[in-house]
Amino acid sequence: MKEMRLTGLFRRLLLGLAFCAGITGLFFPYLPQELIRGFLFVFCGVSFLATAFWALWQERQLSDFSNHICETVDILMEEGEVKNFFPYEETFLSKVQNKLLQYYEKMKDEQKQSRQDKQTIQELVSDISHQVKTPTTNIQMITGILKQHTLSFDKQQEFLNLMAVQIDKLDFLMQSLIKMSRLETGIFILHLKEARLSDTLAKSISMMLAEAEKKHIQLLVDCDRTLTLKHDPKWTAEAIGNILNNAVKYTPEGGSIHILVRPWQFYTRIDISDTGIGIAEEHYHAIFQRFYRAKEVTTEEGVGLGLYLARGIIAQQNGYITVTSKKGEGSTFSVFLLS
Repeated sequence: MKEMRLTGLFRRLLLGLAFCAGITGLFFPYLPQELIRGFLFVFCGVSFLATAFWALWQERQLSDFSNHICETVDILMEEGEVKNFFPYEETFLSKVQNKLLQYYEKMKDEQKQSRQDKQTIQELVSDISHQVKTPTTNIQMITGILKQHTLSFDKQQEFLNLMAVQIDKLDFLMQSLIKMSRLETGIFILHLKEARLSDTLAKSISMMLAEAEKKHIQLLVDCDRTLTLKHDPKWTAEAIGNILNNAVKYTPEGGSIHILVRPWQFYTRIDISDTGIGIAEEHYHAIFQRFYRAKEVTTEEGVGLGLYLARGIIAQQNGYITVTSKKGEGSTFSVFLLS
């Protein structure tokens, strides 16, 4: 405010001098020489003083401005609170302070995100090392037995088959981790196209049909064969296949899985209902986290990435997944895809 008042005062002074000079020029032929010389002397003196005053004031303003900016920067570097800050004043200082604070807030957000990313990477490395440890240890143990003992051909084949199972587990884990890393780093590329949803569901079911038949689980599908959606058939089939994999895995022999497709106004809903062991309500959110496995299912095969990947794939297509369940009575996973 002081800056604005002084600027206005100096402007009025300049206007006054210009007005006096104009009047003098207008009546110059009619004025005595002594009066003209006196006026010129006064005019030059006042102009000199005004210019000197303006220069000193500008220097003072520049000094104050630089001091305020340096003080603001020092406070921000120490992560303190800027007290002499007037965001609603139309001054150069407030404008520069505003920009500095905006930049500071942006840097804080980026630092916070960087810390979160670092923590995520650390957790991811820890999870991966834990998951890889078991099959690697089993392979090393089997290799040691085959090297150190003389075994019959049938026994060797038995251990080799066990090793092949562990290698398959390791390969499955590595493939899942690659997909997960692509999702989390934002390089997961989908190719959306208009395609029949029934064909995508058929691909999903084909992945689990053999396992379902082993357990005599009945698979029922209710989907209009003419229904088309703009989606990525390959990855959507994998996402639904992951949900079906869990349904088959945790449904007892002789159970059933029902897939029901219902078009809505903005979304198409795909309900995948099973007669499995069910999920406690407090675990609804946790089951979609990577590597999560409930205590009661740790004896089953798996690494806890299927639902995590399914949710990521569907989310990449602006869809989402919900779950409802009751312990001992089964679960329903609902996949919503944009119509």
